[in-house]
Amino acid sequence: MASDVQVLESAVVRFAGDSGDGMQLTGSQFTTSTALSGSDLATFPDFPAEIRAPAGTTFGVSAFQINFGAKSIKTVGDRPDVLVAMNPAALKVNIKTLRPGGLLVVDTGAFSKRNLQKAGYDVDPLSTHELEAYQLVELDVSKLTLEAVKDFGLGNKEALRCKNMWTLGLMLWMFSRKREPVVAWLEKKFAKLPDIAGANVAALNAGHAFGETAELSVHFKRYQIGATHSEPGIYKTVTGSQALSWGITAGGELSGLPIVLGSYPITPASPILHTLSNMKELGVVTFQAEDEIAAICAAIGAAYGGALGVTSSSGPGIALKGEALGLAISIELPLVVINSQRGGPSTGLPTKTEQSDLYQAIYGRNGDAPLPVIATRSPGDCFEAAIEACRIAVKYMTPVMLLTDGFIANAAEPWKLPDLDKIEPFKVTFAEAPEEGLEFNPFKRDEVTLARHWPKPGVPGTEHRIGGIEKSFDSGHISYDPENHQKMTDTRVGKIDGIANDIPAQGVDQGEDSGTLAVVGWGSTYGPISEAVKAGREEGLKVSHIHIRYLNPFPANLGELLASFDKVIVPEMNTGQLKTVLRDKFLIDAKPLNKVSGQPFKIQEILDVIHAEASS
Repeated sequence: MASDVQVLESAVVRFAGDSGDGMQLTGSQFTTSTALSGSDLATFPDFPAEIRAPAGTTFGVSAFQINFGAKSIKTVGDRPDVLVAMNPAALKVNIKTLRPGGLLVVDTGAFSKRNLQKAGYDVDPLSTHELEAYQLVELDVSKLTLEAVKDFGLGNKEALRCKNMWTLGLMLWMFSRKREPVVAWLEKKFAKLPDIAGANVAALNAGHAFGETAELSVHFKRYQIGATHSEPGIYKTVTGSQALSWGITAGGELSGLPIVLGSYPITPASPILHTLSNMKELGVVTFQAEDEIAAICAAIGAAYGGALGVTSSSGPGIALKGEALGLAISIELPLVVINSQRGGPSTGLPTKTEQSDLYQAIYGRNGDAPLPVIATRSPGDCFEAAIEACRIAVKYMTPVMLLTDGFIANAAEPWKLPDLDKIEPFKVTFAEAPEEGLEFNPFKRDEVTLARHWPKPGVPGTEHRIGGIEKSFDSGHISYDPENHQKMTDTRVGKIDGIANDIPAQGVDQGEDSGTLAVVGWGSTYGPISEAVKAGREEGLKVSHIHIRYLNPFPANLGELLASFDKVIVPEMNTGQLKTVLRDKFLIDAKPLNKVSGQPFKIQEILDVIHAEASS
């Protein structure tokens, strides 16, 4: 085998196997080693929808994809350069993603007649011409792993659980990544099970040594991918759920308020509950409720008591929270509502990603019940988006819907730790008792923001009654007066519309602020759109990228900005929801590019439409 190392600018690797094969763990440890090497990266854990599908079936395939390089990485990569398939089912589900000419590594030890049948193969694909478009490397990883760990006295089943570490060792060798971080992690994780720790380390080392010594083929090379040129600072690889949780906590610090999260477990929002439950020392209180309604009501109660209420869920849970969310809008209390979108409707595709809750976020309540809606665009961006949601909630005394999705929640990227001292605080001042002889009005408003003041229970002179029935504008008492209801409805709408004056003007992410073609996106489409527009501009096409964070209200200049382009394309992982809202608000005749497969956009899918529109 050739001993020289080939230098690459970037590479995409996808690990795939049964949900019991440890593919997520393998991918996360490869990610850690890659991050410590200084490369930029983006990851995509692709979970099966079944909790535990029958082993060896296509329903139980779990995959982890990582794109890493010595350049800025904004997507997980269109097509893997390397696919590691641990069994026939993993091969069948993932082979269509591998680029032609890509490296395919398979564990032949798992290609038994029974496993082939469970995967739906009538004939072993390794014995046909089906895979001839790829560089196929057949390794009996199962046998090699058993040999590597035989001295640790493990049973056959336990020993085979180490084969993901053997595979990881091989990939670490192939891409010149260090083993030491993985060894340290294994020894810590299995500190009380030294034989398990030793066996996994042995398997890792054996896979690495195999790459160094085995005579495979001229296609099986070693690669070197250098560090990217990043801004100086301390970086941490974070998932969207982690960064969002930290942003919520920072929002509590910046506002001077305790955080109270009321939540009910649901995929893919549950990691927010898990993360915040470990942050008690920072004034965070978490409550795992018996259902979604109790969760949001607990958060509303906390907000009434003077805390910053937070609740998190996905689309089905947000639907259940709808009535209570209307209550929070009616009584005007600060509440951050996190929607980690997933495939729908109903239970839909619980482990897959989608952007189909925009209508729900903007319109999905009874009555005229407006609230601000903002969206994060990447895992690291979740931190700033969460802080902004907290700021708007307490400044305008309103619930805020914060949209993320399954891709952002589970994906990871390097994130530069921010300097919290440079973030402007937004400390809260609670309402005080009126002058003697005057009645306290809980709906007394700021003349500029229209936010009502915030009475904290227990303050003498601020006692009041509050609830979901309409309130008098002048006193806060129950009112059924028609003119008063009109005034209160108009005031609630005006308060939210006025937020447009308190958010940044919409900018252009790439390209000019007027011209032939604009590609407009929101949320997790940011990376693919950015790379597609970049590629188009490098080809000489006049195309710009506009990415919207504030979805309700829109930035004040957005309509004028969009009108300055001849054509507008809106890629979305839904059937055209932002496109419809833009047409509703600005009469923009945008061209939709819709995808609802549960998978994120590929760069080429967007670039093809850019080409078509630029040439028409």
